[in-house]
Amino acid sequence: STQSTWGDFWLPRMAEHLASIYGTEKDKVNCPFYFKIGACRHGDRCSRQHNKPVFSQTILLCNMYQNPLASIPPDQMHLFDQKTAQKHFDDFYEDVYNELSNFGELEDMHVCDNICDHLVGNVYAKFEDEDAAANALQALQGRFYAARPIVAEFSPVTDFREARCRQYEMSECTRGGYCNFMHLKQISRDLARELFRGKRRSRSRSPRRRRSNSPDDRRRRSRRERDRRDDRRDDSRRRERSHSPEHSSKRPRDRSRSPPPER
Repeated sequence: STQSTWGDFWLPRMAEHLASIYGTEKDKVNCPFYFKIGACRHGDRCSRQHNKPVFSQTILLCNMYQNPLASIPPDQMHLFDQKTAQKHFDDFYEDVYNELSNFGELEDMHVCDNICDHLVGNVYAKFEDEDAAANALQALQGRFYAARPIVAEFSPVTDFREARCRQYEMSECTRGGYCNFMHLKQISRDLARELFRGKRRSRSRSPRRRRSNSPDDRRRRSRRERDRRDDRRDDSRRRERSHSPEHSSKRPRDRSRSPPPER
């Protein structure tokens, strides 16, 4: 009975601890890079586990985009025509986006601008629900794009804010194309308006999306709710201070005139 009591006490706490460190640097079993980015530079030689999901809202199309920068020597980069490259990328993005939209509503689609082997040309497509992602994954099996086979799989990435390189977005990344975090390639404004013009309006009228109940998504929702509560509390405190007597409007000036000096 003593052993069962200790087991009842420690097992839930151990499970809670393991769930809290899952996919972080403290996790010595599961690879944090694969959990955040869906790819790891060590590949199958990684000392930690890559737990590939059996279902997800996100699918990964490995090395699908043929980045022209990957084949240009660094000393000839200044000769590269940026307008031609942007047109090439916009055509690719529009083609893939329209094809994947046939299987369901797309929430996000990102293409990596990295040139390291495990990220170069990766396309991440996050659907509104897992059924649409599963239909797309099944339909892409055995298909080709630009005479190359499409390698598609489910990806654990659902929050791209944790996967993208913040230094790259601020033009401060010193690793360049060999960074291990996502450098997301941007489409032109004209294409963005064309693809997403009606999407923003339809989202505001669409019913509430089905939530995922995975432990990671629950933790993210709990963190966002906590941040919102903190913001509302700070706003309430600022309003209370602004209406307090100390911060009220200045005292009105005494308009009574002093008596004239005696003569």
